[in-house]
Amino acid sequence: MYDLIFKEARIINRGAIHQGDVAVKDGRIVKISGSISNEARSEVKVNGGYLMPGVIDDQVHFREPGLEHKANIRSESRAAVAGGTTSFMEMPNTKPPVVTIDRLEEKYKIGEAVSPANYSFFLGATNDNIEEVKRVDPQQVCGVKIFMGSSTGNMLVDQEKALDLIFKHSPMLIATHCEDEETIAQNAYYYKALYGDNLNARHHPMIRSREGCYLSSCKAIDLAKKHNSRLHILHISTADEIALFDNTIPLEAKRITSEVCVHHLSFNSDDYESLGNRIKCNPAIKEKFDQEALWKGLFDGNLDIIATDHAPHTIEEKSQSYSKAPSGLPLVQHALMMMLQHFHAGRISLEQIVDKMCHAPAQCFQLAERGYIDEGMYGDIVLLDPNAQEMVNKDNILYKCNWSPLEGRNLKGKVKSTYVNGQLVYDGENVLDITPGMRLNFKR
Repeated sequence: MYDLIFKEARIINRGAIHQGDVAVKDGRIVKISGSISNEARSEVKVNGGYLMPGVIDDQVHFREPGLEHKANIRSESRAAVAGGTTSFMEMPNTKPPVVTIDRLEEKYKIGEAVSPANYSFFLGATNDNIEEVKRVDPQQVCGVKIFMGSSTGNMLVDQEKALDLIFKHSPMLIATHCEDEETIAQNAYYYKALYGDNLNARHHPMIRSREGCYLSSCKAIDLAKKHNSRLHILHISTADEIALFDNTIPLEAKRITSEVCVHHLSFNSDDYESLGNRIKCNPAIKEKFDQEALWKGLFDGNLDIIATDHAPHTIEEKSQSYSKAPSGLPLVQHALMMMLQHFHAGRISLEQIVDKMCHAPAQCFQLAERGYIDEGMYGDIVLLDPNAQEMVNKDNILYKCNWSPLEGRNLKGKVKSTYVNGQLVYDGENVLDITPGMRLNFKR
C-alpha cells in the first residue's frame, strides 16, 4: 500500500510536462505512471493541476542565532514551504558568526527541531579559520561562504594569504559574495561628499557599482583556476560579469558556477523611485541594461541557478535614512510566485523555472536524491496553480519581519500545497505544525 498518490497531474520535470500519477511511500517517490490504481492511505486529486519538484534555494539568511528580532529558522522555513521551497541552504553571518564546526552543528540542531523544510548551513570563512574549513565533511555541509565584500554581519575576508589558503584547501564548494571593498569605499566617499544628506537608495548601485562586482568576481575566478577549486559565485548582478562564466559545458562538469537572484531579474534601478530602501541590497539592483543581460545570461547557460538571497530586516530598520538602513529584502515565500509573473508575461516557461530553481541547484551542489520528480527521489513535491491569484498583504506574509516589497501586488499563481519527504507541510492556507525536514546530503 502506498502512503500517498497524486492523481491526474501534469508533472513538470526534466524539461517536459506530462500527464500521470505519482505514488509516494516512506517519504520517497516510488512509482510514476499514466495511471496508478493501487490502494493508498491518502489520495490527492490533482485534476489536471501541476506537480513540480520543491524549489531548492541555495542562499537564504534566517538570522538565527543573535538576530531573532528580524527572523529565525522556524519562521523563515515556514515561509519557505508556503512558497514552494522545500530545501534551503542558509548563510553564516549571524551573531555570533558561524565560523566553527561547533557553531555549525548547533544550527543543524535548531534546523532538526524546528524546520518543516530540508536544511543545510554554510560554514563562514574568516581570515584565520582555515583549520575549521579543512575539518568540514563535504557530504554533510553545503559549502564554505566567503564574503569578499563586506555586507550584513561584517565577515569580510580581505587578507590575500587567507583567501589563497581557503581556495587551496577547502574540501567542498566555495560560495562567494563578490564586491571589491576598495572600489566601494572610494565610491562611498565620493558620493557622500557630492550629495551629503541627500544620499538615497537611488545612489546605491553607484556606490556598490558594477566595477566593484566585476573586479571581485574576476579575483575569485582567478583563485579558483589557480587551485582548481569548486567555486560558486552568488547573486550575479551585472552585465559585465556574465562572460566570466562558461556556457559550453554541462553544469555537472563545471568547476565554476553562478547564481542569479529573483530580485535582480525582477527589479531595476527605476524601481528605487517607488521602493527605496525596501530593495536596497548587496550587490545592488542595477540598471535595466543589467537586468536584461541577466535574463539573457540565464537562458544562454552562463548563469546556472535562480535563488533568493532572502535577507529580512525589520521595517523600522529599513525605514531609516539610506546610510543607516541595512541591505537585504525578504523573498523566500514569494520567489516562485515572482517567477510565475515572468511566465505569464511570456518570458520564461514552467519547464525553465523548474530547471533553474529545482534541477540546477541539485546538480550544482551535487545534492543527493532531490530536485526531481523521479522514482527513488525524496517526495519533495509542490502542487501548483499558475492561474490562481492572491494579493500580497500583511495577513498572508509569513516572514517574521511581516513586510514584503511586493505588498499590494496581485500575483497570478499560487502554491496549493507543499510536501516535504512525502508529508504535507502546507495546505494552501496554513503551514502545519510538523517538522519533517531533513539534513541535506551531498554526493561529493
